[in-house]
Amino acid sequence: MSAFDTAAKFFEACETAKGWAGCKDYVVDGALFSAQSEPLVDVKTVEAYCEWMADFATSTTPGATYDLHASSYDEANDVAMFFATYNAKHTGEGGPVPPTQKETHSHYVYAITMNSDGKVDSMVKIWNAPWAMKELGWM
Repeated sequence: MSAFDTAAKFFEACETAKGWAGCKDYVVDGALFSAQSEPLVDVKTVEAYCEWMADFATSTTPGATYDLHASSYDEANDVAMFFATYNAKHTGEGGPVPPTQKETHSHYVYAITMNSDGKVDSMVKIWNAPWAMKELGWM
């Protein structure tokens, strides 16, 4: 399996709320995560992000989906990119306020660096969280 295929399988597992159990086979131990995004400021590892995403997608926005608009692989830098839209409605009990029944259609990008063995070595999420939070009625 190519590094890009592995990254794509990781992306799908993460976005379909498989949590760390569904993502760990694609990731090196201790892989780092970063995002300049308020809800994720304390999330520092890919493992923690996979768990955060699974919780958000199941307890806060159950039934959420995503639309993948583009994906690519930069072989010179071993980076996979995925541009998508998260489609969700706050119907679950998770989140900072009771369910608002409001929806978000929030764009985001994953930049996933792969190691020489073709596994996720680190990840950056590019996401305008305030936009999504406002749409969900949290701001």
